[in-house]
Amino acid sequence: MRHRSSKSKLKRTAAHRRSLLSNLVCSLIEHGRIKTTLGKAKALRPVAEKMVTLGKSGDLHARRQAIAFLRQKPIVQKLFSEVAVAAANRPGGYCRITKLGARMTDAAPMAYIEFCDVPAKKEEAPVVEAEEAKAEA
Repeated sequence: MRHRSSKSKLKRTAAHRRSLLSNLVCSLIEHGRIKTTLGKAKALRPVAEKMVTLGKSGDLHARRQAIAFLRQKPIVQKLFSEVAVAAANRPGGYCRITKLGARMTDAAPMAYIEFCDVPAKKEEAPVVEAEEAKAEA
C-alpha cells in the first residue's frame, strides 16, 4: 500500500538516493538550470527549495547543515551569496519544472528544473580563432 509514503525512491538505496539528490542540487546551484528526467526533477524540487530556505536564513547553523548535505563548500558559498539573495523576497516556490518531450533513446520523460529568480548560465559558443585568423589574412 502507498499510505503516507511521500518521497520517490527512484529505484535506489537510501544512501544512493541521498548522493544523487546532493549532486543534482549542486549542479542546479552551479548552473541555474539542469536537464534531467521528470521523476528526478520532482524528487529534487523539495530538496533544492529546502537548501534555498537554509540559504535565506543565513546563520552559521544553516550553513553547516547545507555543507553537511551538499559536501562542496564553493557551492554552499554560491547558494548563500547568490541564490538566496535573489530569492530573498519570494515566500516559497523557488524552483520551476518545465516538461520536455521524451528522450530519444529510451523514451523517458525529460524536464528542465531551474530557479525562478536566478538566471541560468548561458552556454558560450566556442571561439573559433583559426577561422578568424584566416579571414584576416
